[in-house]
Amino acid sequence: MILKTHRIWVTKNMLKRSLAAKLASLYQQFPIVAVLGPRQSGKTTLTRSTFPDLPYFNMENPSHLSFAMEDPEAFLDAHSNGMIIDEVQKAPQLFSYLQVISDERNKPGQFVLTGSHNILLNEKISQSLAGRIALTTLLPLSLKEIDKDVTVNEAIFKGFYPRLYADHIDPLDFYPNYISTYVEKDVRQIKNVMDLSQFQKFIKLCAGRVGQVLNVTALARDCGITVVTANQWLSILEMGFIIFRLQPHHQNYNKRLVKTSKLYFYDTGIVANLLGINDLSNVEAHFAKGALFENMVICDLMKQVFNQGRQPHFYYWRDKVGHEIDLIIEDGGDIIPIEIKSGKTINSDFFKNINYWKNISHREKAFIIYGGDEEQRRSAGHILSWKKLGYLKLVRA
Repeated sequence: MILKTHRIWVTKNMLKRSLAAKLASLYQQFPIVAVLGPRQSGKTTLTRSTFPDLPYFNMENPSHLSFAMEDPEAFLDAHSNGMIIDEVQKAPQLFSYLQVISDERNKPGQFVLTGSHNILLNEKISQSLAGRIALTTLLPLSLKEIDKDVTVNEAIFKGFYPRLYADHIDPLDFYPNYISTYVEKDVRQIKNVMDLSQFQKFIKLCAGRVGQVLNVTALARDCGITVVTANQWLSILEMGFIIFRLQPHHQNYNKRLVKTSKLYFYDTGIVANLLGINDLSNVEAHFAKGALFENMVICDLMKQVFNQGRQPHFYYWRDKVGHEIDLIIEDGGDIIPIEIKSGKTINSDFFKNINYWKNISHREKAFIIYGGDEEQRRSAGHILSWKKLGYLKLVRA
């Protein structure tokens, strides 16, 4: 059922998003606020429900786009009391006018933007709007936002896109269409990729490397493309919020470190689909189960930071002899190591790398997040069930 409220169409089963309060607060402080994130992460619903009285313009609507492109100054100047511009990356010429008009009005609460491309990666845009814009990121649902009991395998298989939960869509129907739409629409807008079938093969090869240290040369060879093209395509996937690269932590504690990034996806449902996991029962025995669990945990912790309107400072640590910490979070002066284990039973192997890292770093705080249900506090660190992720306050607001 759909209810009309003010100028917004709100579904009866709309899910409450943690970013809403921060977004409303930023709108009172900055002339421009932007919500960036992947397609279908809920940006439109969030902005229209948070600001129900603002006029709404979608740049995927041909009439809205033509107005914005043909007369951008008149388009922006017509609504002095604020407006929402959805999928703003489709009208990039607006950004220079946004700068001028926001400066002339010199007041907060002028424009709310959304974008499915990461304009943070566009140096020209980020420089022109510096100091005028508050940038936020809305990823798919967090475990806390789902607000229902799911098994770990269900969470991995289904992923976290809101429509899967609000509209009860089968993941096997959702993800092939999602990936096809992304490749056919967004990829061509970011860069004119001629061979889309080869690009889809590239995405699948990336899925097979989830959680691994990224060897771009090997990835390019397996796909039959050059290293230059592979790097370009990785950038496209990053700009479209499909993948992210976790960088190695810079502190070496007198050890030689691996200096290459690790590859992750913003949603495990996409990875599971790309890996050909076509049934929930296949998740447990799949070779990538551990990597998928690790990906899910890192993303959920990342969502906590984004939902505070902040940017995460997340890394991993690995030395040349194989000692590794799955996630290092920097928060001010704090450095928090987190080991991630998909196993459901706590065992001594969980503590090996944490104890090693604590010994050479001389730091005491540490967490182990695992696939079971218990919570324990040991000398090695705080052992926490994955189900408690949404209640773990690792980063200060």
